[in-house]
Amino acid sequence: MPNDTINNAIKKASGAGSNENYEEITYEGYGVNGVAVIVEASTDNKNRTAADVRHAFDRAGGNLGTSGCVSYLFSKKGVIVIDKTTTDLSEDDMMMLALDNGAEDFEATDECYEITTTPEDFGTVREALEGQGLEFLQAEVQLVPSTYIKLDEKDGEKMQRLIDNLEDLDDVMNVYHNWEE
Repeated sequence: MPNDTINNAIKKASGAGSNENYEEITYEGYGVNGVAVIVEASTDNKNRTAADVRHAFDRAGGNLGTSGCVSYLFSKKGVIVIDKTTTDLSEDDMMMLALDNGAEDFEATDECYEITTTPEDFGTVREALEGQGLEFLQAEVQLVPSTYIKLDEKDGEKMQRLIDNLEDLDDVMNVYHNWEE
């Protein structure tokens, strides 16, 4: 084997001279019973990633759709979730703190507070809450569905398998859906 071939293989393996360009790609499709699914991926090989995503949909009884087929069902929102047990603030005080700093919506459940913002106001609201010493269970900008679909137990298992298969792919960063779990 020529030395040049060996040296080129070593350089390629070490990443020297690597010009890999990663692209962000969004795939849309339908899961079981028409559940809308959006997959965000970052890849250096669009063909491989598209085939992997299509295969995951096919194996779970769903199908990959065209761009825009389900994205209209989702809105980009900032979501902040705070465990009630980690704060001494009352529900009213928490709501006023969030809304006064630009939050769009506030919801309290038995276990936590969920604050929704526009993507533009997310940083401001997050910083204001952090300034009060609050810790977050979740704080990120994500796609939030406008409607939800309920599934029976059998279809729920298929849908969970689809989500798990998609999340197991190396190139997939986020999976959003409108399945009411």
